Amino acid sequence: MTPALPLPDFRHERVEVMTGRRSDLFLVVALHSSVLGSALGGARLWTYPHWSDALGDALRLSAAMTLKNAAAGLDAGGGKAVIGLEPGTVLSPERRRAAFLDLGDAVASFDGRYRTAEDVGSTTDDMLVVSERTEHVVGLPDAVGGSGEPAGPTSLGVYESLRATLERVTGSPDVAGRRITVSGLGQVGSRLAVRLSTEGAVLTVTDVNPAKRHLARELGASWAEPGTEHRVTADVFVPAGIGGLLTDEVIDALDAASVCGPANNPLASHEGAGRLAARGILYAPDFVVNAGGVIYLDSEAKHLGTRAETMTRVAHIGDTLRRIFDEAETRGVTPLEAAEGLAAERLATGDRQSALA
Repeated sequence: MTPALPLPDFRHERVEVMTGRRSDLFLVVALHSSVLGSALGGARLWTYPHWSDALGDALRLSAAMTLKNAAAGLDAGGGKAVIGLEPGTVLSPERRRAAFLDLGDAVASFDGRYRTAEDVGSTTDDMLVVSERTEHVVGLPDAVGGSGEPAGPTSLGVYESLRATLERVTGSPDVAGRRITVSGLGQVGSRLAVRLSTEGAVLTVTDVNPAKRHLARELGASWAEPGTEHRVTADVFVPAGIGGLLTDEVIDALDAASVCGPANNPLASHEGAGRLAARGILYAPDFVVNAGGVIYLDSEAKHLGTRAETMTRVAHIGDTLRRIFDEAETRGVTPLEAAEGLAAERLATGDRQSALA
């Protein structure tokens, strides 16, 4: 369940909130910006304490997508969809299908200004259902000629970002022997943990699902009880689950030299970046670190080069992060401010450029 967080400032172009006519579930589609092109952002299926928390999550995530796509050099704006479940809701296959048909209708109403994709809680098969109602969906299953699951490209971008972060805090990008804590073992977090293990990292992992302990055993990693992982001494703390994990209390108790992970909006408040900096903890901005998935999906949908070329572009996320660290140091600001400045420049000028430039 996503924690309740304050609503962000409202700067969105269009937000649609509705009850799905087939599923009777809460749906929201938030278009934050189309300055750089048709917005791209996934559809999240998740449980929230209240419908207003689902709305707030969609507003925050769509704004983060604008920053992510702009900083990644994509000709794409930012948007997000959320299907909100009440606590205790268990979807039957029929109601799940109905929910994504409802989502397809909602996306279609944006007339191409928003493209959706899979996200936390949804799958490429769910996107195939969405495609029955709209063409404005990416990341369909490989079996039907789609680009498939983007977790692999996302994980690659996170891995290269982690190496850049390690280089900044230890002097070397090598993973072997480094203490790394991964909080969240979903599609991206688990892939990352496996790779880090094979390269000799000293791993601590956790997930709210206790069944994930089996992965810790397979990898020879230590298991931390959820809610305690931030107290484990680490070179890099990797938030890879839900947003809002890094509250003031967690930051104050965090025993890590750096933070670098794929979770969207891991900071409970924007001021958390300054709080981390004040403690001497290097923060790699999430919307830079986790951009591999959208680079992949956007490039595949627009046929911008081969898949190998796209993965090369994803791998360069680490170099982008190095430039952000350099600029932050030069200007005396946090890496988050430096990354936001990079995105703001493109948004202010509407400067479009090829995603493979």
